[in-house]
This record gives sequence, C-alpha cells and structure tokens, in this order.
Amino acid sequence: MSTENLTQSPEQPRRKPRVAVVFGGRSSEHGISVVTAGAVLSAIDRAKYDVLPIGITQDGRWALTADDPERMAIVDRKQPSVEQLAESTEGGVVLPVDPSNREVVYSEPGSVPKALGEVDVVFPVLHGPYGEDGTLQGLLELSGVPYVGSGVLASAVGQDKDYMKRVFTSFGLKVGPYVVIRPREWQQDESAARKKIVDFAGEHGWPLFVKPARAGSSFGITKVDDLAGLDEAIAEAQRHDPKIIVEALLRGREIECGVLEFEDGPRASVPAEIPPVQSHSFYDFEAKYIDSADGIVPAPLTEEQTAEVRRLAVEAFDAASCEGLVRADFFLTEDGEFVINEINTMPGFTPISMYPRMWQETGVGYAELVDRLVQAALRRSTGLR
Repeated sequence: MSTENLTQSPEQPRRKPRVAVVFGGRSSEHGISVVTAGAVLSAIDRAKYDVLPIGITQDGRWALTADDPERMAIVDRKQPSVEQLAESTEGGVVLPVDPSNREVVYSEPGSVPKALGEVDVVFPVLHGPYGEDGTLQGLLELSGVPYVGSGVLASAVGQDKDYMKRVFTSFGLKVGPYVVIRPREWQQDESAARKKIVDFAGEHGWPLFVKPARAGSSFGITKVDDLAGLDEAIAEAQRHDPKIIVEALLRGREIECGVLEFEDGPRASVPAEIPPVQSHSFYDFEAKYIDSADGIVPAPLTEEQTAEVRRLAVEAFDAASCEGLVRADFFLTEDGEFVINEINTMPGFTPISMYPRMWQETGVGYAELVDRLVQAALRRSTGLR
C-alpha cells in the first residue's frame, strides 16, 4: 500500500535528560555535601538538562528542596543543611526500585502522591557513609538509574581506608605504615587494643594520626604527639566510626591529583600541592573548608615527578575499579618517592576545592567538568559492567 497520502505527524521535541542532584545525608559531612551541591547546581547547564534537587536530611528523610544555590554556602563559619532547604518538614521523595520505571514520586502525609517525572541520571554529591560508600550506589543499581561516579565496590573500597590500602598494596602501589583497630578488638580488650597502637608508635615513632577508618573531610582526625593524647584521640575518631586507623607520620610534601573519565578512558589532571598551614597542625577540616588554605596549582614539581604522580593517580583509579572521578592524595617523601595516602571517589566540589581547581588548570572548566561527569554516567549502564 502506498504511504504517500498518509498524514505525517509532527516530530515530538526531544526531552532534555533529567538530572537528580542528591545531597546532604546522614554522615558528619552533611554540610559540606550541601555546599558541594550548591556549586554543582550553579554550574550545570540548564539549557541542556532538567535538574531536580533532592536533599537527604540528617535523619535520612529524602526531601524535595529549593533549587537555590545561594542558600547552600558556608556563612559565618556555619554549614548549611538540607533541613533549611526542604520544602516540607514531613514530605518525602521516593525513588523507584523497578528498573522499568524511573519516575520519582513525592508524597506528604494526608495528600495524594505527586509524580515528579522520570530521572535519567543521578548526580550524588554525598560525602562519607550512607552515600559515598556504596550504599546509595547499590540502591541506584537496584533502581536501574545511571549515576555519576564509582560503583558499589569502588565506592566501598574508597570509603574504607583499611581496605583501600590493602587494594593499593596488592596492585604494587606504595602505602605508608598503619594499624587498624576494629570495633570487636576494642570491645573485647581495650588494653590490648591500646597496646597495639603503642607498640606501633614504638616501631614508627610519634606523632601518629588517629583517624576514623570510614570518614572524610578530615573529620575526627587527631595528630597525637605522645601517649598522653592517645585516649582522647581514639574517642574522637570513634565518635565518627567504631573502626579506627592509626597512621605513622610521613615526612614530605602533600601532593594531590585529579582523575576524570573521558570517552577514551581515565586521565589525570595537573597535580596540586597542599603547603603546610601555619595556623593548623595538619590539613584538617577547618583548614580545608573554613580558613580556605591555599593549594598550589600546579604543584612545583619536575616534569618527571609530574608525569609520575599523574601515572600513579590513574593506576590508583584503575586498581579500585573506579568510574567517573577520583582525587588521589600522595606524599612525596624526602627520598623522592610517591606514597599514596588515599583516594576520594566523590571529592569536594566547593568553590575552593582542589579537584575542580586542578582540572581548571588542566583546561577543563567547572561547567565542562560537571557536564563530562553527567555524560560519562549517561554512557554507562547499571548492573555488571
């Protein structure tokens, strides 16, 4: 049959991909996540994407929030919160768990649930446990919704400093001396657990750094100069995580390097150096986010050192099976060797964060950086890959 006389229906306009920016969360890094989300919301191309901001409160409620980046900044040394941005104190956002349905629903007690439309990709800017550690990634895998950043395994490895170092060691990357105290060890015999740390200090010397094993943004970290400060440092780390890690001091320069997933694979940025902060004993939370310690970008390294740290950053990315992005942190020791300290699978995107600054210096501006991350997520499927 001829089709010449059939009426041609007008072509429907193509829908823009919808990006859900998920932020906040239950970890101690809640406020920094809100700041990061504000920066991402300011930069994302609204002509190219529809954007749906979703905040997770500190008690775990998924809230529909204002799309208002100006209210998502640190003001007078106070961090913002999802509670301040939520459109309701009771309403909740629900993601689908059926891979055939990507429609997000919002409901309030006593009201008919409201469909918010389909979500094509999630940009999770949560930091720390309950978001950066594979938990949210697992939920998104079950839902069949693509997302920015690493998958379940890499996110979990990147959150746990103990297993992260084990993975790096197995791939031939050099790590510094450390010892781990697990919750059961501390609960069963505090004296034996404390002696384990003291013996470690006897072998590697003071000072030591006592840290939560699964926290970020330098929360809960204490530099301990002698035995007198050990118990207080352990208690502070355990406030954030019952599992703690104790690291020996590595004398040298702190060097960071960003890794970004391009169409042809991961590439490393120019590195940065974190110089000693005179008003802080180490690069802690206050130095990073409140007092705006200035990193040096690019780091003053030789060409050979720059090439080496960029190579090692990509190796660390691949060793942990990362996707999307990573910030890799190293020490350049006094004998000229790079020792990897840790990776961050969702590094800060605040205006002063080192990851976007390093990529800016490499030639990838903030808006392009956000776009590349979203596009990389859209190219990937969920599930085994």
